[in-house]
Amino acid sequence: MPTGMLLRSPLEGSHLSDPGGKLRLQAFQAATGESVTAPLPLTRFAGYGHWFQTKAVTDLDPRKVDSLEKSNSTFKLTLEDGEPCHAQRVIVAAGILPFAWVPPVFRDLPRHLASHSCLHRDLKIFAGKKVAVIGGGQSALESAALLHEAGADVEVLVRARQVRWLWRHSWVHRFRPVTRMLYAPADVGQAGVSHLVARPNLFRRLPRSIQDRLGVRAIRPAGAAWLEPRCRDVRFTIGREVTSAVESGRCAKLVLNDGSERCVDHILLATGFRVDIFRYPFLAKNLLSAIRHVGGYPRLTPGFETSVAGLHFLGAPAAWSFGPLMRFVAGADFASRNVTRSIVQQHKGHRHS
Repeated sequence: MPTGMLLRSPLEGSHLSDPGGKLRLQAFQAATGESVTAPLPLTRFAGYGHWFQTKAVTDLDPRKVDSLEKSNSTFKLTLEDGEPCHAQRVIVAAGILPFAWVPPVFRDLPRHLASHSCLHRDLKIFAGKKVAVIGGGQSALESAALLHEAGADVEVLVRARQVRWLWRHSWVHRFRPVTRMLYAPADVGQAGVSHLVARPNLFRRLPRSIQDRLGVRAIRPAGAAWLEPRCRDVRFTIGREVTSAVESGRCAKLVLNDGSERCVDHILLATGFRVDIFRYPFLAKNLLSAIRHVGGYPRLTPGFETSVAGLHFLGAPAAWSFGPLMRFVAGADFASRNVTRSIVQQHKGHRHS
């Protein structure tokens, strides 16, 4: 995420999970003096993450895993310096960066003309440039605001027929009894749906067609209400799709589905992420072939375990099995408790068998 971005999630949905609930954002504020306010700046949240790590998980090995494979009854991990490690059980929580989605029409363009929004730390490098932002979600809208504020000439191209802003009626969100009835604390999804999403064990028992429909609605592209004023001077083109994107001199030439053309200095692809565990570079092919999956998502047991015994997935890859809450920080509490419970139960079963 670029410098200057703010978290769309509410504070109640941004706490990192610890068993005793003693390392929440308020504890971070009390210990460090860093102000915790909504919307929470990215830099402040990153600082909270580092503080949380020093308090909760001090034993870290920063080396990357080059490969993970199954070797008989154990897993073999090879680290970036070549050192091998062996484990009876592996929990993969490797994030979404490998899943950055680049639509096919942009894939032949060089990096200096088109890049995914997740690759940028500072959008000020585009000051004075003509930039087309592709997308209509929070990333696209906030990137457009930051680009405009940095002095870029920005146009947002949105395939949908409207830009959605998350509805916030002040009295609803200030009157706690009503808020609690309509929205779960993590605030993922619309009123009512939010409570289903916040209960993954219930969500996963719904018919698959309903899960899929509610899952899409809960995370459909939209911008936070506090962002809308910052986008008022940004140019939007709605209901248009790029049909062609080619290099033309030092610029990128875009053709839209209405026949109109654009020549821009850069295309910023705020096109989201599509989960596909086959894009994790460290997973061995023979291990991947043994994992039952649906469209790139692993099929997981209630303990987040794959069809390969001892191999678990957390985060966005768990969303097909447990719903959209798994894509958010707020899903970590449910996931960690269920994984732990499953491992303990299996250990007790083996010990008594």
